[in-house]
Amino acid sequence: MELILAIAIGVLAASGVYLLLRPRTFQVIIGLSLVSYAVNLFILAMGRLRMDAAPILDRSAVNPGDYTDPVPQALVLTAIVIGFAMTALFLVVLLAARGLTGNDHVDGRLD
Repeated sequence: MELILAIAIGVLAASGVYLLLRPRTFQVIIGLSLVSYAVNLFILAMGRLRMDAAPILDRSAVNPGDYTDPVPQALVLTAIVIGFAMTALFLVVLLAARGLTGNDHVDGRLD
């Protein structure tokens, strides 16, 4: 499971960086989203992948290693919301720049 998750994070990050280096604005937006997904998966993986574990501690159990850490899940949820807002703002800027310049190149070329 860890190998599949590591490969998925690597593919998402590599695809995102490739798309970030493209000249069109929409490709940059998709690349930024892919990098964001890769970072979210990485943060979630650092919080340990546990199946069928209780999310809270009770008084009878003293070993915190038996339980899931809720902090990475909260961080990823916050990152998803911020990433969605950032993507929406970037799309508005894309539409405004497209209307003003007539093209969607990041570097301002007219090709």
